[in-house]
Parts: sequence; structure tokens; C-alpha cells
Amino acid sequence: MEIFVWILVLMAVTGPSYSADECSWRGSGLSRPEQGVEQVFLHCAEGSVEFLYPNGALRLTLLPRLPRHRVGGTSRMPSSVCVKPEPQWGGAQLYLERGGVLELLVSDTPGPSYIRCFSITPGESPALFLQATPHSDISRRIAALRYELRGDRTAGLSVNSVDAEIDTEEGACRPCNDTEMLMSVCTSDFVVRGNIRVVDADSEHRVSVIRVTATRVYRQKWPLFSSVGRLTHTGEIRTLLRCGVRAGSGSFLFTGHAHFGEAWLTCAPRYKDFLRVYERAKQDLQIPCTLDT
Repeated sequence: MEIFVWILVLMAVTGPSYSADECSWRGSGLSRPEQGVEQVFLHCAEGSVEFLYPNGALRLTLLPRLPRHRVGGTSRMPSSVCVKPEPQWGGAQLYLERGGVLELLVSDTPGPSYIRCFSITPGESPALFLQATPHSDISRRIAALRYELRGDRTAGLSVNSVDAEIDTEEGACRPCNDTEMLMSVCTSDFVVRGNIRVVDADSEHRVSVIRVTATRVYRQKWPLFSSVGRLTHTGEIRTLLRCGVRAGSGSFLFTGHAHFGEAWLTCAPRYKDFLRVYERAKQDLQIPCTLDT
């Protein structure tokens, strides 16, 4: 692809017109050579990039220093990367570089809540090119994005999954079986017991928003559910609109993952059904981890 050859020829490290840490980068294109390519190395599982007044290009290499996670005795590394441009995105295009080929991930004018994900293989260090597009006035243009490295849950998303909010693989709406239900308690970013207040349909973003009153928060890696009393929390959980989630009475056990600061559903069995499965597995000494029931 011609643009890839052009980038390799012009590869150069520019001056320190930026601020960076191991997770994020922020810089301006005003003091950069118009056709320079700056190397940026990011070493975290998530972070952000903010390119003010885009000019030239950035080559973003993801080199996360992450501990390996063990699931069922198997060592795993993150198997997918997701990127999400901020609402004010403009003045640049984002490409995935793989095997000497550039594939467009984000255009100069992405749609609302545009998220792109792609799979990675063990040992691979993904590289992204953030390329400024020609404009007569760059003073009001900002190319800002967030990135996340995720586990197998988003591995089914490819660079052809346009406007993908999260999982679009086959079976994303399928109820969890007993084994998946038990494993989700161990591996999810949040585990809460609660009731559904209402389910709202967000047609623009193609998601259902489940508004939950939680009577017990077993675990949350991020503040997804806020306290409204000594024993009560509230929060929102998202899932795909096509799954057709409806409000139901009774107590549920909600598990899932945080995705760009939002809670996304993995399993939601009724609590009494989960308890039955959990107690049977406990008696058979087959529970992967314990939960204070």
C-alpha cells in the first residue's frame, strides 16, 4: 500500500513537543515537521492519545507490561485491542499496520460512539498509524482516542466490524450455561446482585441500557456502581440492542466487563438459579472460585 511505503521512507523522531507516560501520550502538531513520523510506545492495558492540531503522523506501538492471567490452569495474554475516538475527533485517520499492510480503522469523520476492535496473536506488538489529513485550518482539530487491551471476550471483533459497540460474535446474546455462569464470577470486572429498575433502548448506539439497583456488590474493579445508601448501589449495564433484553422481576446476579468506563453484561441469571448451580458445584468440589452467598 503506497501510504505504508511513504511512512517508512519518512520515519523520523521529532522534537519533544509532547507529554507522555507509560499509558498515554499528548502532543501538538504545530511545532512538528509536516511529514515527520513520531514513534510512540505505550506500555499499559489501557490509556489515551491526544494529538492536538494534527500534523505529520504518529506510529503507536502497544507494548503492555502485563502479568499473565491463569484461567483453568492455562496462561493467557490479552487477545484483542479496541480503540474508541473521542467525540471531538477530527483532522486525522487511524490505521492498523499488520504484515506490511495498512487497514483503515477510523476515518477523519467517524460516526457516534465508533469503536473498532481487532484480534492479536501471542507475542504480537500491534502498531497503529495516526496520520494527519490535509486541512487549510488545523487550529480546531483534535485527534483523541482511548485504547484497551482485552481478553478473549472481544477477540471475535475484526477490523471489518464497523460501528461495533462490543461483542458481535455469534452467540453474544446466548444465555450463559452453568460452567460459564460459574467462571464469570471469577473472571468478570464486576459481580453484583440486584434488581432491574428499567431497560432503556438506545437506538442510536444500538445498545440496551439496564438500570440496576444493587443490593450487594461483590466486586467491581472500577466505580461502576455508586452508593445511594448504606446497603444500596445503582448503576447501568449495557448489552446489544439486538439481544432484546426486557425488564424482569426478582433478584439477578449480574457479571460482566468494563469497556471504556462502561459496564457490559456477560451473564445475568436469576440469583436463585445461580445459587442452585453454585451449591451443586460446591458439593461436587467443582467451583472455580468462591462467592459469599
